[in-house]
Amino acid sequence: MAGSRLDPPGADRHLELVRQARRGDELAFNRLIDLYHRQVYKMIYYRIKETMEAEDLAQEVFLQAFRSIGKLRSAATFRPWLFRIAINRVKDYRRRKRWLSLFGLFGQEDDLTAESRIALHNPEGPVQLERKQFWQQVDRLISPLSPTEQEVFRLRFFDQLSINEIGHVLNKPDNTIKTHLYRALRKVKASPFLERLAEVAP
Repeated sequence: MAGSRLDPPGADRHLELVRQARRGDELAFNRLIDLYHRQVYKMIYYRIKETMEAEDLAQEVFLQAFRSIGKLRSAATFRPWLFRIAINRVKDYRRRKRWLSLFGLFGQEDDLTAESRIALHNPEGPVQLERKQFWQQVDRLISPLSPTEQEVFRLRFFDQLSINEIGHVLNKPDNTIKTHLYRALRKVKASPFLERLAEVAP
């Protein structure tokens, strides 16, 4: 299915690697990790804003993908399938964190989180804090959106998935994705935080 709109650049090579991995080729799957790790890590980080946890979750995503890739019906849908696993891992993480916070196992910190405190003591600290401010504004910008609109917005503009890929990730028709995206864009354009976001962009 070469040339599918679900495929990233170098689609033929990627598709062959997926086919080999589906047949149990571990070297091919390791190559897929090399190709997709940064995308998956960024996708998770955009949602939880925690560096170490995002790396741990990314590893969990690829472990689950390795165990399940034999069940993947089409090599052409590998990327949205991988992103769906990542989204589910993020949901599990948030659910676990909420439950643990009820028992005091996750402390409630002020705006200067532990990660930000560490950032202050390394050479890239100011840059990291600027990025933190940027993501705080992003969260404010999309807060009026429904959960589905937020996810569609992130997948389209942060993760750069196509409408068709987003449909596969969220298991929804393309027209439904377009409707959610239209509503999200309308709310974002009307947000008073849009101008502020441009001011703090890293």
